[in-house]
Amino acid sequence: MSLQFFADGVIAGAMIALGASGVTLTYSILRFANFAQGEFVSWGGYFALSLAGWIGSLAASAIEPLEPLSVGWSVLLALLVAMPLTGLLAWLLDVALFARLRRRGAAIALVMASFGASMALRALLEVVYSTRPAYFSRELQIAVPVGHGIRVTPDQIALLVTTAVLVAGLHLMLAYTRTGRSMRAVSESPELARVIGIDVARIIRITWFVGGGLACAAGVLLGLVVQLRPAMGFDLLLPMFAAAILGGIGSVPGALAGGLIIGIAEALAVQFVGAEWRAGVAFAVLVLVLLIRPTGLAGRMAG
Repeated sequence: MSLQFFADGVIAGAMIALGASGVTLTYSILRFANFAQGEFVSWGGYFALSLAGWIGSLAASAIEPLEPLSVGWSVLLALLVAMPLTGLLAWLLDVALFARLRRRGAAIALVMASFGASMALRALLEVVYSTRPAYFSRELQIAVPVGHGIRVTPDQIALLVTTAVLVAGLHLMLAYTRTGRSMRAVSESPELARVIGIDVARIIRITWFVGGGLACAAGVLLGLVVQLRPAMGFDLLLPMFAAAILGGIGSVPGALAGGLIIGIAEALAVQFVGAEWRAGVAFAVLVLVLLIRPTGLAGRMAG
């Protein structure tokens, strides 16, 4: 039997894992479920699309395909700029909305506000870019056989490598840097972190930038191997939360493992049940985890 569904699941899981890493980081430090995280995925992808077009207009050579990828240097440079830009969007939303509610201790209001912000951001994106799908490149790639009936494209391999690098980088930052240790301290107790001299406001700001940057990367990679749509982040929201909870809130390696498990489970559903059941798989996994092991695989900020 061909294992192509397994490869498809790993590829989808890698994109879910990037978004889930941002979700788990935001939830563990700010202590609320941010439903706008999915829209950061969409906005990040479209930021990169606009930047790639602008860079390409300045230097025609930048849009020439970077063999064997389907895109040129313009998209890679756009990704590097779009990640902090998406982080800035996330932080500005916090300054304008979430921070005010946090000071009032309105936990439920935070969740509802994030849901409203999600709808507003998605509607604004549709106004700016329209609802038509967009693409970084329309070049068709030929999938390369890698054994056991599995075929992958160079873009998909780049997606896996990029995910591994970003998740490993985040893990190393949390585990071995002063900022990472401060973030873990704030996730345990913001009040105690203040007492020992940690600038909690700075850590919150960094959290939004990192979470937004990871969401942007997920959006760009999704646009690279599939397409860009204003609703793509919303469609990825439930799998991201399911992966974050499955992996354990606060654990970046857990978010990666959770994303891969969700991606493979969805691919299995498509293979053996039908594509119409794909969306239900993430919900089923989420409910099972909450019932059987609410702390997930490693419910702590372990880097």
